[in-house]
Amino acid sequence: MRRLENKVAIITGAASGIGRATALRFADEGAKVVVADLSEKEGTELAKEINGTFVKVNVAEEESVKAMYAQVVKTYGGVDILFNNAGISPADDDSILTTDLDAWHRVQEVNLTSVYLCCKYGIPLLLERGGGSIINTASFVAVLGSATSQISYTASKGGVLSMSRELGVQFARQGIRVNALCPGPVNTPLLQELFAKDPERAARRLIHVPVGRFAEPEEIASAVLFLASDDASFVTASTFLVDGGIHGAYVTPL
Repeated sequence: MRRLENKVAIITGAASGIGRATALRFADEGAKVVVADLSEKEGTELAKEINGTFVKVNVAEEESVKAMYAQVVKTYGGVDILFNNAGISPADDDSILTTDLDAWHRVQEVNLTSVYLCCKYGIPLLLERGGGSIINTASFVAVLGSATSQISYTASKGGVLSMSRELGVQFARQGIRVNALCPGPVNTPLLQELFAKDPERAARRLIHVPVGRFAEPEEIASAVLFLASDDASFVTASTFLVDGGIHGAYVTPL
């Protein structure tokens, strides 16, 4: 039997990168997948490909998130899995000395407030089903300091990690598992765009990965599938690092 047979899963930021790879994997495992994204063209095409449903949503806006859940409940009757994955990493989020308040707020809204909103309005729906799984995308930078700073991004991911841990503890006995996925650098359009503008920054990041390469989105999707499935039935409130060994390295071999 497929691991997510007849489960309803919402994936935010599903139109590309880790979200897209996870949507494809979830569908292969039998889930009814809600492709939630601002990118209407790519999201609609993906939903059609996997026989899922596309919902256009701005995860940083409360009413948009509430409307997303209302549409999902109307379509599928409920929700079992939330993968809160949407996020941004803009070029103007850099050192604290150069990042202005507008960039700070913009990243916090999309990366952290969105997780708050999706959990706030999603958890009651999971409780109606007797439990479920929430996977929130944090980052390896939530547990490590970085000399290549993205100050608001790093702070937002630290917030996601702490919030996930607290929710995992709070709702554990009600059947809801909440885990923070902490990927290392992943070969996604977001990373490609950032590093294409600054090859030196890419080289500095890559040299710290013991595996010697960036992750592929499909590798991260495998970790998400584990956390979403009953295979992870005793895993909650965890910092789930999938980073090629970055967190364990003092120096890396050349």
